[in-house]
Amino acid sequence: MIKIKKFIGPRGLRILEQKLDKRRFYQNNSIPIVSRILKDIKKKKTKALLKYEKKFSNNKKIKPSQKEINEAVINLSPKIKKAIDFAYGRIFKYHLLQKPKDTVFKDNLNNSLGYKSVPINKVGIYVPANLPSTLLMNAIPAKVAGVKKIILASPRYNNKLNPAVMYAARKLGIKEILSIGGAQAIGSLTYIQKVDKIVGPGNIYVAKAKKEVFGDVGVEGMIAGPSEITILADKKSEIKSVITSLIGQAEHDVNSQCIIISKDIKMLKSINKLIKLNLKSLSRKQIAEKSLKKNGLLIHAQNDKNIIDLINLIAPEHLELNVSQPKKYLKKISNAGSVCIGKFSAMAVTDYNAGTNHVLPTMGSARFSSGLNVGDFCKKISYINLTKKGIEVIGKQAITLAEYENLEGHAQSIKSRIRSN
Repeated sequence: MIKIKKFIGPRGLRILEQKLDKRRFYQNNSIPIVSRILKDIKKKKTKALLKYEKKFSNNKKIKPSQKEINEAVINLSPKIKKAIDFAYGRIFKYHLLQKPKDTVFKDNLNNSLGYKSVPINKVGIYVPANLPSTLLMNAIPAKVAGVKKIILASPRYNNKLNPAVMYAARKLGIKEILSIGGAQAIGSLTYIQKVDKIVGPGNIYVAKAKKEVFGDVGVEGMIAGPSEITILADKKSEIKSVITSLIGQAEHDVNSQCIIISKDIKMLKSINKLIKLNLKSLSRKQIAEKSLKKNGLLIHAQNDKNIIDLINLIAPEHLELNVSQPKKYLKKISNAGSVCIGKFSAMAVTDYNAGTNHVLPTMGSARFSSGLNVGDFCKKISYINLTKKGIEVIGKQAITLAEYENLEGHAQSIKSRIRSN
């Protein structure tokens, strides 16, 4: 089903990079309809939002009533509620550890320098129609950070609210809910609700819209696009677990990227034969098949160095080290959104309730960015309090640099403090 390939040495890595870039180029390509939607909503506000919701979703109700929300939650299975409660507890406890600490520094001149974290005031969270786990992953770190107002935008499915998403919203204390989706949801959060930052993954239209509104509003410091997984396997790996992890990501989206790397050619051949068999009973079979044909890769690695080079070049959103000795690779891996270590650490668990965040960098952006965390919902403000002696001592050196840079106004500003004291 998928061709087994080798990418060895500098030339091989360049070929792989070109292949990866084709997918990235497609995702980064301009989509004219997105620009039109955003421009229209910016100008005509709710009138334009309603127009696009009717056009794309046949949705005429962008703000669900409390009665509708209550009815959705009441009909949710207790088993699902319990699972959401369980996930909430683990995610919340883990993210509490990420709370930033303020810093204070005093020097020998009694100058005081401080660095304080201040929560963002208003955040918009985009959640695809049927993913309560995504709401937990986005809203919990915002709550831990101390964000005062969270607005949820989540599209209807078959013109109905998703009960699990509504239950999660209630548990999180989210009061303002918009039943809208796509690029128009991003436009609404930016230009109608006027949030300070938008977070949350979505399809290519959502991702593109977030890129376009950046500057008018903040977005995550990464690309949260279609899902990705890279799995490292060896001759001792259980084939079933490797294949199910591959398919588990492929079923997300036709643009998902699924890669297996192994030094064992027999393992790769066996996996390739068994993929179709494991796809048969999958409800999202067509999506998974298209994803694997389009972006699936089975890579026969030459040695451990080749493996490390491949992983760091791919910079995967998710990395599973499903090998007998994962620790020998860990220290050398610098580019990955999250790493699942050992045969029991199924990436799929991290999508729900392991505790770590599942909103992670894609499209190679793990080279320079991290997964969503509490710090994404904080601003850092510096505080400077100089003493009389402080300005006299450090000011002289600052004047020297200001004059060197030909910024006389800077120098005069510093000199005026020294003279007046």
